[in-house]
Amino acid sequence: MTFRIALATAFACAIAISAPKAEAEQFINVLTGGTSGVYYPLGVALSDIYGKGIEGARTQVQATKASVENLNLIEQGKGEIAFTLGDALALAWEGNVEAGFKTPLKKLRIVAAIYPNYVQIAALQEAGVTTIADMKGKTLSVGAAKSGTELNARAILGAAGLSYDDLAKVEYLPFAESVELMKNRQLEATLQSSGLGNAAIKDLASSQAISIVSIPVEVATAMGMPYMPATIPAGTYQGQDGDVATVAVGNYLVTSEDVPEEVVYQMTRLIFENLDVLKAAHSAGADISLDKAAKNPPVPLHPGAERFYREQGKL
Repeated sequence: MTFRIALATAFACAIAISAPKAEAEQFINVLTGGTSGVYYPLGVALSDIYGKGIEGARTQVQATKASVENLNLIEQGKGEIAFTLGDALALAWEGNVEAGFKTPLKKLRIVAAIYPNYVQIAALQEAGVTTIADMKGKTLSVGAAKSGTELNARAILGAAGLSYDDLAKVEYLPFAESVELMKNRQLEATLQSSGLGNAAIKDLASSQAISIVSIPVEVATAMGMPYMPATIPAGTYQGQDGDVATVAVGNYLVTSEDVPEEVVYQMTRLIFENLDVLKAAHSAGADISLDKAAKNPPVPLHPGAERFYREQGKL
């Protein structure tokens, strides 16, 4: 009996030693923005892509206040990939306290430059606001306090010679909540920084007569990089009959230097193998391009992303 037990134990140990080691589970938390913005549907699509395409991956999508919160969470190790505006990213790297960064966030690494954000100011038509200068004395929602959108609002008003003090009232609200106040005539305008075809503005335009407010080229030029003059094409929103001048700033997907190289390599590769899925999730996905993804990064590329771009001949 003792011999049989010893033999069985030895056999079990041999199986355990020879068995292939199980792949360690990789958790991927995708940090996005409000559910009515563009980051969220693209983040949901990315989560699905990664869950299917990375062996052993367990994914999650987290709705946040977007850029500033996302960058702080990445630095703290509370996310593996995040969406952010380029200006917020540059300020995070510097450690700009006024923008919401107590210290320089030096763990940040770029996965990819993606699509441009267009600053889109929608005003109730009855407010008589057609250009940024007309905002003086009006009520405006500028997004969550110290969000990427709010950073855009401060920069644009400043370049136009205005400040929050020149407005009748400033609200710090997410996109959807801003629109609800406008529907109830409790707010005259909302500034939203996102891809074209913003769901909240589409919702507003479907029930209210609105104006898409112009930000003249000279204002955009005065702001300097990373801002650039841009156009919201006619027909982007119901009732918008002509092109409207505005300001654009690039969006990025970022990660932490602590995320393993192979994981970031796979995350980067899967973005560009699934551009059709991202485009289906939101029209802004159509602007994501491999040719532009690694150009002029404001902070270092992650080694995993860099390896992918070198393989593709883009570095």
